[in-house]
Amino acid sequence: MANQQNQKLKMLKIMEYLRMDTDEEHPISMPEILRRLEADGIPAERKSVYTDLAILEDYGLDIIQSKSRTNGGYYLGSRDFELPEVKLLVDAVSASKFITEKKSTELVKKIEGLVSKEQAKQLHRQVVVMDRLKGGSEEIYYAVDVIYNCIDNDCRMQFQYVEWTPEGELQYRHDGALYEVSPAFLLWDNENYYLVAYDEKSKGIRHYRVDKIRNASAMEEARGGRQEREALRLSDYSKRTFGMFAGKEETIRLRTSPEMAGVFRDRFGSDVAMRQEGTDLFVRVSVQLSSQFYGWLAGLGSKVEVIGPEAVRSAYRDYLEEILAQYKES
Repeated sequence: MANQQNQKLKMLKIMEYLRMDTDEEHPISMPEILRRLEADGIPAERKSVYTDLAILEDYGLDIIQSKSRTNGGYYLGSRDFELPEVKLLVDAVSASKFITEKKSTELVKKIEGLVSKEQAKQLHRQVVVMDRLKGGSEEIYYAVDVIYNCIDNDCRMQFQYVEWTPEGELQYRHDGALYEVSPAFLLWDNENYYLVAYDEKSKGIRHYRVDKIRNASAMEEARGGRQEREALRLSDYSKRTFGMFAGKEETIRLRTSPEMAGVFRDRFGSDVAMRQEGTDLFVRVSVQLSSQFYGWLAGLGSKVEVIGPEAVRSAYRDYLEEILAQYKES
């Protein structure tokens, strides 16, 4: 009976061998398949294995037979994720500051299961998790779960928020007061994870670093701020928000030179409004005004001038003068 039960596992074992141990450069031969089946307590004949391979192909596996004299056998020709795609996933996990070093290692190990063992060795060579600045709290995974559940169930959430002290310690903001928000979506910006939500107290859209959220929990009340949340455009939200600091949205006009076109396309997308007149390039963009935006603009120096609206031009001038005042001789 035990041997009969093992026979039912034969096709699953063959699929496992193909997925874990084969790729174009590392096929598995028929004798090796038979040897492994025998080692797993599943004696089999060539004919039955050929039948199983045919069924697995009908199931959808891209099984390729290599007829090389020196390296013949069977391997998976394609997978759900190709090696370059898996490398991108590994890099994303490794580079994410909000994922702890321990969790990064665990996730990379799981991602390796998407390719063969030999291909996984290439991933080991590219992973440099230890050398990158990583977060220190795994509570982020619980917070993310609460956020998505609140979005799915259209309910509010509450949490406490922490901040760094000059001594390098985390402390609760506002003496541990509870924040009550209506989640809109999660956004990954500048290697950090942010919750974009409607704040029930201030009645406006706010951003929260997810790795600084503590003791998150769902509430029974339905989400508020529907009009404000629906006005958000997820597709280009990060382009208009600098450093994830929210502010009043304004369409501004800038004058620069044609060689700066790439800078604005990189920041605001390929569809940014531009027109050239002589040696000047005029740019029109929608941004959320904040000191972070003015700081980005100042980094471009005299190559960029704000020409309107006048209120924004004046605010930018005040921003620069306030900085300059700190360096004037007394």
